[in-house]
Amino acid sequence: MDTEKIRELRERTGAGIVDCKDALIQANGDIEKAVDILRMKGLALAAKKVGRITKEGIIDAYIHPGDRLGVLVEVNCETDFVARNQDFRRFVRDIALQIAASEPLVVSREELPREVIEKEKEIYRSQIQDLKKPPEIIEKIVEGKLEKFYNSVCLLEQPFVKIPEKTVGDYLKEQIAKFGENIVIRRFVRFRLGE
Repeated sequence: MDTEKIRELRERTGAGIVDCKDALIQANGDIEKAVDILRMKGLALAAKKVGRITKEGIIDAYIHPGDRLGVLVEVNCETDFVARNQDFRRFVRDIALQIAASEPLVVSREELPREVIEKEKEIYRSQIQDLKKPPEIIEKIVEGKLEKFYNSVCLLEQPFVKIPEKTVGDYLKEQIAKFGENIVIRRFVRFRLGE
């Protein structure tokens, strides 16, 4: 196996030498396919880590130039070792920037109050009541609009500002796979001067 390809794959993914070598063998030397193989493997491992306790982490503050917008965010991980890692700190800063740029209301849809969801559904139903569609079609349209609502107000479902084809949730899973431990975006607050 070409050691140059293994080195390049390692630099791109952060995976171990043996994993890179195995992925390259499986991908017949194609680096792009090997990256995909490692990502799939990493996401599968990340899914197993989700339930683990996160008692370490950091709180980061981001103040937008002009001092009119600020964000505080708490991100937890399992160990102090990861919390002190520069890549983890960059990830937390990325999350703070996301919150500043995209104005989410909550971290995940489970945090949205039931009455907010019901009010949104009411609004969507009133918008389409003149369409004269069967009730089951109206409900499908309402559910579709509700998904778009979740994508705009739930941090984990928003497109990641630095890589819009990926959600914040996908970015989080990649970090869980990279660090090998559970990571949780616990809470945030966003301040805008005068609000």
